[in-house]
Amino acid sequence: MIKALIVDDEKPVHVAIKALGEWEKYNIDISNMLIAQNGKEALALMESLQPHLIFLDICMPVLNGLDFLKIAKEKYPYSQFIIVSGFDDFSYAQNALRFGATDYLLKPVEREALNRAILRAVNKLVVLSEADSRAESPDNEPELSYEQIILQIKNYIDNNYSENIRVSKFADKYFFSKEYLTKQFKAKYGFNIYEYVLKVRMEEAVKLLLTDNIKIQDVGILVGFTDNNHFSKAFKNYYEISPSDYRKQHLGQP
Repeated sequence: MIKALIVDDEKPVHVAIKALGEWEKYNIDISNMLIAQNGKEALALMESLQPHLIFLDICMPVLNGLDFLKIAKEKYPYSQFIIVSGFDDFSYAQNALRFGATDYLLKPVEREALNRAILRAVNKLVVLSEADSRAESPDNEPELSYEQIILQIKNYIDNNYSENIRVSKFADKYFFSKEYLTKQFKAKYGFNIYEYVLKVRMEEAVKLLLTDNIKIQDVGILVGFTDNNHFSKAFKNYYEISPSDYRKQHLGQP
């Protein structure tokens, strides 16, 4: 079975992680889950027991999380590290990923985000085990700033609003939880990601409705709705007027 280690000096975090993880589903041994209060204790456990999956805080006494991560990832490249931090700071997250973390979660831990991160880490362990190869260094990946990642997401939405846009797709691409990306996007643009998708679709729908040679049922499809009733309802909720009435009002049609 997969052995797990929690490195955090806060006991409530130990309890939360143990309670929320779907351990049996991922073949993780919860009965013998290891606990360390700081990075120094964790390094000793890594050397003696070599756990596969490590949940790691950043701010700890003796040896902090990032310093521990740099040392441990170099010595144990197969192990997977998930940061569970109270620091909602992109520079911490970026450094954690650069040093080899699989994911970066925020406290308080949320069940869905935790288990998605566990799944990603377990999948990596399986791939590494089957291939019997070294883990790829994150330094081979181009380092993106906070602004670049959020801007890339916005640009993708602006140019692909008619597609089925899922936040999980961005989470997988940038190795962050959906919750973290959504929060950072809203801090930058004032909308969460799905709100922004709806905003772009509605604005584009208005432009198309003012083009009288496009059927109303086609407008919804062009802006990303597969069902015309869903489009009409969404449009009316957004503008407090139906698409057909909007067109009549602005084009003067009978």
